[in-house]
Amino acid sequence: MKKNMVIGVTGGIAAYKALDIVSGLRKKEIDVNVIMTQHACEFVNPLSFQSLSNNYVTTDMFAEPKSWDVEHISLAKKASLILVAPATANIIGKVAHGIADDMLSTVIMAARCPIVFAPAMNTYMYTNSIVQENIHYLKSKGYHFIEPDSGWLACGDIGKGKLPTPETIIQATLDLLEKTQAQKQDFQGKNVLVTAGPTVEEIDPMRYITNHSSGKMGYAIAQEAAKRGANVKLISGPTHLPCPAHVERIDIKSALDMEEEAKKHFSWSDVVIKAAAVADYRPAQRSQQKIKKSEDNLTIQLTRNPDILQELGKQKEHQILVGFAAETEELLKNAKEKLQKKNLDFIIANNIAKEGSGFQVDTNMATFIYKDGTINKHPMMSKTELANVILDEVKNKF
Repeated sequence: MKKNMVIGVTGGIAAYKALDIVSGLRKKEIDVNVIMTQHACEFVNPLSFQSLSNNYVTTDMFAEPKSWDVEHISLAKKASLILVAPATANIIGKVAHGIADDMLSTVIMAARCPIVFAPAMNTYMYTNSIVQENIHYLKSKGYHFIEPDSGWLACGDIGKGKLPTPETIIQATLDLLEKTQAQKQDFQGKNVLVTAGPTVEEIDPMRYITNHSSGKMGYAIAQEAAKRGANVKLISGPTHLPCPAHVERIDIKSALDMEEEAKKHFSWSDVVIKAAAVADYRPAQRSQQKIKKSEDNLTIQLTRNPDILQELGKQKEHQILVGFAAETEELLKNAKEKLQKKNLDFIIANNIAKEGSGFQVDTNMATFIYKDGTINKHPMMSKTELANVILDEVKNKF
């Protein structure tokens, strides 16, 4: 299978080293397309990259196209891997904040393949807390980084920030490419339904009952399933998270909304992963007007919401059904009861009282419990990493 790579070159003094990267990849019989930012063109002539890659070099998002394809989409689809070398603080910050204002950042946003950054910049820029936060955030979303070297920098400072040697970068990208092509697309043709986020139960036009769920775990599962070739539908409660690429998001508000959508799409599904934190109760009566404050205490009568996961467990035919147990005490006991009661294939239990394991964070520490009583405990990891562990377990049940 022919390998295709897109090399993004940004405006740093190390841009000239990307010429050797392109040349080295071509010698490995990899088809290379180069995208240069406007600032990169101030350091290296695009013609040099065109001569080495034997492909047109893209420098202007609004230039006359060389074909009738939508260029940023066609490059994103073509790429087996995207490497940004050198990667400036500017491009790292853009991607971390979802900005797509030139060809390179637009291609990255449209891509489903692995994306690798090789940062190169002044050591004080690299260690700046904002840059480090952006790098940490992108790593949590599944982006890859090649650590810069330390040494004498072009500006005269000494420290971490040098672009690694072309040989180091080529080997790192080839290793990742081989690993990715061997592993992924194992969900091709599978229909995966994921629920994520909180539900909102209205008391009156102004107030509501909800919980602390951010939706990060469910969104990570949806994102990674789509990367692995699945057709993904994501039923999401209110959250500020962007919809993952190539995922169909269905926005809901209340537990009753989620029940309706989950039942509607259940027969379509091969796999259902219920990561949403659904409210157990809702107000028995919703006031049509804002409830005014008075001298008396206020009593709100609550009524049970439907147990969506249990209902799906009763209807299960061919589906693989996976649930979560977010607990603060008796983790294993409560999770095992939920596993049996709701007819799940396996359950992921986590103690939300532990730091770094629960709501509003990018990490999780999970215990997998299976029908036969097997228990597998996993260490703290990013939610993206855990999403792939979950999908690996699902894949074993196909």
